[in-house]
Amino acid sequence: MKQLTQALAGLLVLTLFLQGCQEKSAQTMAPPNVQVVEVLQQDIPVTEEFVGQTYGLNDIALQARVDGFLEGIHFEEGRRVSKGQLLYTIETEPYEAKVNVARGQLAEAQTHLVKAESDLIRIRPLAEQNAVSQSDLDAALAQRDAAKAAVEAAEANLESARIELGFTRVYSPINGIIGKTQVFPGDYVGRGFNNTVLNEVSRIDTILVNFHLPEEKYLEMVRFVSIQDPAKLKAERPESDLSLVLADGSVYPEKGKFEFADRQVNASTGTILLQASFPNPGGILRPGQFAKVRAVIEVIQGGLLVPQRCVQELQGNYNVFVVNESSEVEFREIEVSSSYQTRFVVVTSGLEPGDQVVYEGLQKVASGTRVNPLVQDISMDESEN
Repeated sequence: MKQLTQALAGLLVLTLFLQGCQEKSAQTMAPPNVQVVEVLQQDIPVTEEFVGQTYGLNDIALQARVDGFLEGIHFEEGRRVSKGQLLYTIETEPYEAKVNVARGQLAEAQTHLVKAESDLIRIRPLAEQNAVSQSDLDAALAQRDAAKAAVEAAEANLESARIELGFTRVYSPINGIIGKTQVFPGDYVGRGFNNTVLNEVSRIDTILVNFHLPEEKYLEMVRFVSIQDPAKLKAERPESDLSLVLADGSVYPEKGKFEFADRQVNASTGTILLQASFPNPGGILRPGQFAKVRAVIEVIQGGLLVPQRCVQELQGNYNVFVVNESSEVEFREIEVSSSYQTRFVVVTSGLEPGDQVVYEGLQKVASGTRVNPLVQDISMDESEN
């Protein structure tokens, strides 16, 4: 009886041991949860960035149009100025003297004209009576005409002297921002002194950006634009579709538009000059900045997208883990063409729309592993911005 009891106890212990192993095995074989995303399909605009430099809508160099010593500066550097605002004054005495001389010459010429007209009035009736010769009349007419021409020349000289006197005051030609002065009171300025630039005024409510495209990229853009239906292009793509990336990497909030392309490709560099304009209501942009113009050069119809974090790269080869209909993991080699919005890559082969790609838990999976896929809505994922 004692031996039977011991045998039953041993059998019970063995049964409990086997049951525990089965439960532990069942727990071990439970498929792990992994997050997956579905391959997206949509039209993908392909963008490229080109280095450019900013300019004002108008950048005007101020130069003295007469020679002389600078007498006064009538603005604050770096501030806004209005069209017609007085900026600089140059000594006026030499030009006032020229005006006075021209006035005297005009008065003298007018006096000669009065005498010539009086002589003509006196001689003409005498010539009609043959009291004087015809040559005397002709001489009087010539003197009158010469005196009239002298008056016109003196008037022109007086006007020229007045214009030169006006050039001693330099006014702003536009509304804009004025820079740092290059000359100071007491400096000699003018055309006779190496064409000294006094300052520059820029209109910056709109900023122009000049950038260069390699010839092949220019051709890509031309082909891309030429194959678009104009009505569809206008409906789907706004007129302002250029972005500006600033030196700190931030994207300027205002969109720009294309202005013009130069008439020729530079044979030395193989590039062509393009210009874009951007609104600058806050005056953030200034002439002389370097920035990148981001432009759409192509649209991939029905392109495939997956998040970059799903893709593994090894020696230029790209691969992902795909969960098939049987919830098994497959190792899949893919080909990619470019990135999109910094978060995604564009897949050209190896995947189909709707394929489930492992998004989180890559360390848990291998080819042939059975998993429990949890579909992740990547549009709501804020971990990658």
